[in-house]
Amino acid sequence: MSMRPETIKLAPSILAADVSRLAEEVSAAVAAGADRIHVDVMDGHFVPNLTFGPVIVRKLRPVCPVPLEVHLMIEEPDRYLEAFAEAGADSLIVHQEGGIHLNRTVQAIHALGKKAGVAINPATPVSTVEEILPEIELLLVMTVNPGFGGQKFLAGTLPKLRRARRMIDQVRPNCELEVDGGIEPETIRQVVEAGASVIVAGSSVYGAPGGAAEGMTRLRGALAS
Repeated sequence: MSMRPETIKLAPSILAADVSRLAEEVSAAVAAGADRIHVDVMDGHFVPNLTFGPVIVRKLRPVCPVPLEVHLMIEEPDRYLEAFAEAGADSLIVHQEGGIHLNRTVQAIHALGKKAGVAINPATPVSTVEEILPEIELLLVMTVNPGFGGQKFLAGTLPKLRRARRMIDQVRPNCELEVDGGIEPETIRQVVEAGASVIVAGSSVYGAPGGAAEGMTRLRGALAS
């Protein structure tokens, strides 16, 4: 494994949580050792689904003692950066495929005092973010096509993760490498061995029979085995 298991950060995604008791679901994940909470924002255009807006982030902020990272799977993300920043997001992740002027978007995120991340879809080459990499704090490699939770992990993304790890080590060593999609106890070790340092997991956390605590324990156990 390229990194010690204890250094890997887990970011439960509330996409798979019970929205009728979202505060309790987030608190359960934090109590189980979540390092941050991942908020998937979808607009029905960039991806075929609709999810959360700034109001959810604003409601979660007072009850979430760990960072809130907002993953903007939307068209024209620049229009909403300020709203999510004011709502309490600690970091904003935009898609390489979702905007026109990526440098300008990243600069706008930093101007709001937030950490900036860039995400790439499974079919997008990691080379497309080479120029922006020195300016960001996080690179997110999607390991499923964005839009829905509970999808099967795309094993073909592993070589891309390794390429991303090498690029980060050479260009921006302090940049985090995050993965999102199909992460289960059976796949988490593979992505960490490929170089991921932050793991987004939704269904495997909130869909566990014993809830978030059991889901988190299973993921940590898989890393330690």
